[in-house]
Amino acid sequence: MIAISLGFLGLAVLAVFAARVYTEVRRLAGQVDKASNEIERAARELNDAAGPLAAQTGHFVQDVTSHTT
Repeated sequence: MIAISLGFLGLAVLAVFAARVYTEVRRLAGQVDKASNEIERAARELNDAAGPLAAQTGHFVQDVTSHTT
C-alpha cells in the first residue's frame, strides 16, 4: 500500500514540475516574440535611415525588412 501511495505522490510531483515548465516556456516564448518584434522594428528604422545616406553616396542599400525566414 505504501508503494502505491509513493508512486502516486511521485506522479503528482512530476505533474507539478511539468506545469511549472510549461508556464515558464510560455513566458519565455512571449519574451522571444517581443524581442523579435523590437529587432524587426530596429532593422526597419536602420534601413529607413540608411536609405537616404546611401543615395547621397551612391551605394546600394538592401532592404532587410523584405526578407522572410
